[in-house]
Amino acid sequence: MEKSKPISRSASFKKNTEYSTQLCRWFLKPIAGWPQMNDLNVAYGILGLLHVLICVTVVALIMIPCTLFVLLEDANIKIKLGTIGPLIHRIIGTVNYWMLLQHSNDIRNLIRHMESDWKIINRNQDRDVMMQHAKFGRFVAGMCGVIMHGGAFLFSIARAIKTVPVTVGNDTFRMHPMTCPLYSQIIDTRFSPVNEIALTVQFMSTFIVSSSTAGACSLAAVFAMHASGQLNVLYTWLSELEDNEKGGNSTEQKLAVIVEHHLRILSFVARVENVMNKISLIELMGCTINMCLCGYYLILAWDDFDATKITSYINVYFSMGFNIFIFCYIGEIVTEQCKYVGEMAYMTNWYNLHHKTALGLVLIIVRSSNVIKFTAGKLFHLSIATFGDVIKTSMVYLNLLRTLTM
Repeated sequence: MEKSKPISRSASFKKNTEYSTQLCRWFLKPIAGWPQMNDLNVAYGILGLLHVLICVTVVALIMIPCTLFVLLEDANIKIKLGTIGPLIHRIIGTVNYWMLLQHSNDIRNLIRHMESDWKIINRNQDRDVMMQHAKFGRFVAGMCGVIMHGGAFLFSIARAIKTVPVTVGNDTFRMHPMTCPLYSQIIDTRFSPVNEIALTVQFMSTFIVSSSTAGACSLAAVFAMHASGQLNVLYTWLSELEDNEKGGNSTEQKLAVIVEHHLRILSFVARVENVMNKISLIELMGCTINMCLCGYYLILAWDDFDATKITSYINVYFSMGFNIFIFCYIGEIVTEQCKYVGEMAYMTNWYNLHHKTALGLVLIIVRSSNVIKFTAGKLFHLSIATFGDVIKTSMVYLNLLRTLTM
């Protein structure tokens, strides 16, 4: 860990953190899901609560009447099954939104932890490693936004773009169908301008729930990539430990810094897991069901060969699959890299070190054997194998649904 030219502090650690989390802010600020980083006065607090209340109200105006439609409306089973998918999407987004608000303080502390990490890393080469991982985390966050917003809005547009005929008495007119039909005893959306107003509120609710899901997924990716960058810096420090053995006490001091930084990284990973495990569980369960339903909708659309619907269902299926894949991928990456710290400690030329210094490496190896894993509700380990299980489970549910309804 030889010192190189110190970089300007004016380029500051805050700018690097803001760069990493910029897209997450873009997703969450419009829905009041981004934590306030500074202490604000009472007026700003009241405006924030009002912002949250508006977002919750917009989602509830669609979700509650839609739930009543599924439970109480006199409609055939296929129409109700076609409604359940968009309804579950809103339920998932609402739960994610609630979790983000509930863990607002924890997310703020994690962001401040990231700022501190940028501040304590002094060498250019170490910062370059961190910046590479920050860029990758930012790229994944951007993909989350494009795919999740794109899938939800394309589905809504494909459903609403074509008008359908409606007969009331002796009159026949046309209306825009909704992805989330509303219980007719509360709101009759067949007539203009109620149809257009309900459609507008539906698009607003789609934006809110998609933003909460994209924000949660992108935060998980950014935090995981930051931890990955820190672990890669730690690998470099371990590989350089032997270079300064002639320095005597300096080597022991460097080992102490490595152990302290390793524990700091593990603390960060544990806090990320504490924030994200419930969100991951909701996503895992909800996306499994929705992938099953999307496959079912796709089969029905294929029978009618409706190209618009087929394209929208494929986009939604891909969006749900990508969502789960990101959670599972970052879980796999962080777990493997945490384990690799112990391997790196063993692979150093420890036999060339002073025996007391070499003995200190045992602490790192032992701690690395007890890996902190990203989980879904502390029930399922998030890994590529879990992603495969989700795909297989959704196919099993699809075959069961086909057997019961077709």
